[in-house]
Amino acid sequence: MAGDGEEVRNKQVVLKDYVSGMPKESDMCINTESKIKLKAPDNAVVVKNLYLSCDPYMRSRMRKLDSPSFVDSFKPGSPLSGYGVAKVVSSGYPNLKEGDLVLAWGTTGWEQYSLITAPETLLKIQHTDVPLSYYTGIL
Repeated sequence: MAGDGEEVRNKQVVLKDYVSGMPKESDMCINTESKIKLKAPDNAVVVKNLYLSCDPYMRSRMRKLDSPSFVDSFKPGSPLSGYGVAKVVSSGYPNLKEGDLVLAWGTTGWEQYSLITAPETLLKIQHTDVPLSYYTGIL
């Protein structure tokens, strides 16, 4: 699927600026100008995100944190990130191949495609007899 050097547009949900109070739609924007190469480098994978999780902890990551936390604040101008279910588009990692379904534990962006540079954090989905969206919550 991923030819050498093939590049595609990569729609992203981007945090505009740090949020105070409850997040609103206007705190984010859709970036349609980003591009990504579909060929994965060595020891990395490119995935197509199928389902993204929107979890309560993300609200605190949208604020600028004044003290250290177990997880850093999101960076304004960058895509949000979190848990998700994805399909491997291209792999330079020996344990995953094109077409594998994976669960990303906090490493995937809120975007159509993500380059995962720590593929050892991905969990290969073995059981597809339930809706894949269940892997972002109940499973």
